[in-house]
Amino acid sequence: MTRAFNFCAGPAALPEEVLKELQEETLDYKNHGLAVMEMSHRSKEFVSIAEQAKQDFIDLLSIPNEYDVLFIQGGASLQFSMIPMNLGNKNQKLDYLEVGSWSKKAIAEAKKFHDVNITASSKDISFKKYPSINDWNITEDSSYIHMVMNETIEGVACRSLNDLPEKVIVSDCSSNILSEPLDVKKFGLIYAGAQKNIGPAGLAIVIIRKDLIQKRDDLPALMSYQTYADSESMYNTPPTFAWYLSGKVFSWLKRNGGLKSIEEINLRKAKKLYDYIDKSDFYYNDVSIESRSIMNVPFLLNDDSLNDSFLKESEKEGLLNLAGHRSVGGMRASIYNAVPEEAIDALVSFMDVFASKYG
Repeated sequence: MTRAFNFCAGPAALPEEVLKELQEETLDYKNHGLAVMEMSHRSKEFVSIAEQAKQDFIDLLSIPNEYDVLFIQGGASLQFSMIPMNLGNKNQKLDYLEVGSWSKKAIAEAKKFHDVNITASSKDISFKKYPSINDWNITEDSSYIHMVMNETIEGVACRSLNDLPEKVIVSDCSSNILSEPLDVKKFGLIYAGAQKNIGPAGLAIVIIRKDLIQKRDDLPALMSYQTYADSESMYNTPPTFAWYLSGKVFSWLKRNGGLKSIEEINLRKAKKLYDYIDKSDFYYNDVSIESRSIMNVPFLLNDDSLNDSFLKESEKEGLLNLAGHRSVGGMRASIYNAVPEEAIDALVSFMDVFASKYG
């Protein structure tokens, strides 16, 4: 069987090495006579898997002791509600950056619980540039500032964390987590859906400063961070398969040099694709250069009547899931950690042949 190159924004490509390990262990995990998906989450075997995965994640990001790591069902979208419910104060506003489709969804949820101040917005320029930190209009006594560091749909990202305000910063890092080193100490809370750079869909990982975990009797148990912190994320049956496979991805990253090594690869992949697009008179990317994502690369054809042909012919060449999000159109190549550099080479080669054919 020949595997295709998968450019899906999520659920996304997984490392082939990890999938082969999964294949070997699916029927019988290390001679225990059953698969991990069949194990009790309370068994010593699964507890060991969960603990190792958590520790490997901590090691990769050099997470300080004053933070806890929680594994929570519901993906990143559930965090849009959990964050204002847990960190919001009814007497304080919440500061939110409006920088793309996912930040808009987060704002809509936060407004159900508290008064929200739009700290900065790039809506008037169709989210083509990430607002400079110097232009953030921060509420003096807000409970926290929420940012989406990488907008998957628009392909726009905050590429510099210099001069972040000394406030509780909450960041959705779903599309950029583990793609490069990240200074966790700059944030009060970081959250990420698993289905891009971590593992299967259905899981979110939350990195939270321990002093922000508060006893909240007014919240349902499963909506309280304290519940997960007190139970090692096993208050109820967690998504064991997603946790197990995520742990394998963490181990894969550590074996391959960690985040500095993967950053070098990711920067090289992104540069190769952006350089080709920028030199082309057939394709273009309209995101400001300083705000371009290195994980999600949207691009358009000058003649959009060729979109369907581009997608059909690229799929025949084993280049899958290149359609842009329905809200913005065009194309999008999501080039997460597990997308190899040869996939970028194959994509650029196809784009060049297609441009010669139709240009």
